Amino acid sequence: MFREMRRKKQILSNQENVELLEKETSGVLALLGDDEYPYAVPISYVYNNSKIYFHSAKEGHKIDAIRKCSKASFCVIAQDEIFPEKYTTHFKSVIAFGKIRILEDENEIREAIERLAMKYHPTDSAENRNQEIARTWKALCMMELSVEHMTGKEAIETAQKK
Repeated sequence: MFREMRRKKQILSNQENVELLEKETSGVLALLGDDEYPYAVPISYVYNNSKIYFHSAKEGHKIDAIRKCSKASFCVIAQDEIFPEKYTTHFKSVIAFGKIRILEDENEIREAIERLAMKYHPTDSAENRNQEIARTWKALCMMELSVEHMTGKEAIETAQKK
């Protein structure tokens, strides 16, 4: 169902893919948008146990696209060092493919937003975090991408140094 990568020497291991997803802070969520045009939007996220969680307003292009088609991909670029004299970059990236859904269950929403909050402000007190979540709760929409397939790739120069 999913294509194999052509450049086998540049493939990142599943462990490296997970580490990148856990470490990085933003990526690009790609959906099927209006009039069948791809819609790719930069977004913050949190990765947990083969699932990627995002937050959003309750309406807009992203939400409409998810309601129309649950298939999605999410890309994170972890490294992109330019080497102009060689006309190349040394990069690391990961792409996850799967089905995305809008969370409806309040317990799932709460767990997802807490994970997101902890990722971006791990030193905040539970009291402050709970206050902020309560303040935005009515407008909050949480989404979950269940990862079905994931590939990671790095520049050949980086791979050769391993």
